[in-house]
Amino acid sequence: MNPWRGLGVLPREVWFLCLAILVNRAGTMVLPFLTLYLTIDRRLSVSTAGLTLTVYGIGAIAVAPLAGRLSDRFGGLRIMKLSLLLSGLLLFVFPFANHLTSILTITAVWAIANEAFRPPSMSLIGDLAGPAQRKAAFALSRLAINLGMSIGPVIGGFLAMRSFKLLFYFDGATTLLAALLLAVLPWRIRTTAGGPGADHREGIGSGTGESVSDKVPVLGYSSVLKDRRFIYFVIAMIPVELVFFQPMAAMPLFLVRDLHFTEAGYGMLSAVNTVIIILVEVWLNMAMLKWSHRHSLALGALLVGIGFGALVFVDGVFGAVATVVIWTFGEMILLPASAAYVSDIAPPGQSGAYMGLYTMGFSLAFAVGPWLGTQIMETLGTSAVWVGTFICGCLTAIMMWCLRSGKAGNHNPAPVG
Repeated sequence: MNPWRGLGVLPREVWFLCLAILVNRAGTMVLPFLTLYLTIDRRLSVSTAGLTLTVYGIGAIAVAPLAGRLSDRFGGLRIMKLSLLLSGLLLFVFPFANHLTSILTITAVWAIANEAFRPPSMSLIGDLAGPAQRKAAFALSRLAINLGMSIGPVIGGFLAMRSFKLLFYFDGATTLLAALLLAVLPWRIRTTAGGPGADHREGIGSGTGESVSDKVPVLGYSSVLKDRRFIYFVIAMIPVELVFFQPMAAMPLFLVRDLHFTEAGYGMLSAVNTVIIILVEVWLNMAMLKWSHRHSLALGALLVGIGFGALVFVDGVFGAVATVVIWTFGEMILLPASAAYVSDIAPPGQSGAYMGLYTMGFSLAFAVGPWLGTQIMETLGTSAVWVGTFICGCLTAIMMWCLRSGKAGNHNPAPVG
């Protein structure tokens, strides 16, 4: 029952990358405190602060497919190092932006640099782990992310009490440290993109991980868009992705304004989610290694829908905690399984492009989800939001249940029904 025993067989490069992710995420504090920084330190309006977050979301949407494409062409490790380097340097410059135009401009550039890390990192994890270990590898990366995110905002809160500028300097320093780790660790990359038998390698024995084998053609997005099964999957994920971002807007408004939770109480609910992920996710995904993608994706989406939808019945703390537990289990099942599925169906040489479009869906949900949830809350009422999240979760679950497996690179129409 020791989940770490199964992780011991993961390639050491997966651990290297997860270490860099942990260091980077442990310093993540600018984005969580950006609204407070803009409204308190820069004295901008709440609507202007919201506009800044929207600009960040648009930058994330724009860069996701580009980063995936560049990852396939030039190597994921190179793109990740460049992303971390530019993002870290921009964070040191950010506090000197005093006017709205300069703030929006540097936010957009920072979003592009920062979010360019995600597609190549997910692509490389999937390639390194191979089909049999991908769920475990993605669970390990999510463990690194959540461990880091449990540290960064806490430290950020104390730093913000002294000076908001310290947030940028600390975040920038840890980002550059993560880039340094990727540069100095002894990489020997032998990837397995596209499943068994794929001959896709990056810098074997060179320690660089920069070159892509000439035997594997790097194709354009036109070929990716012809994979109707993948496009069907991306579309099927959109409803549940919109649900995932309700804790940024509709959920805190409901709990604090309507149920009269304190801000600290809402923070404790977020901590419940993080603690469960840290303690359970690796074990859960090791136990579900032999589950089919179809079953994992459908169950995960259904639990997310049930968890958020059950908020319509909640009137106290214990009920709210129960809903968090339910949708957290859905999250722990759905997200590693969805990333592993994308890695499995991506043809050799195109895992970055596939991950780029996959992550672009989350960026789109980040830009639209909070706004959509608050608009429904204001026009139709709180109950409509949670009924809508349940419907979205069920819709994704049904579509995933109809998803059939197939060999990587199969561009036939999605066999549904």
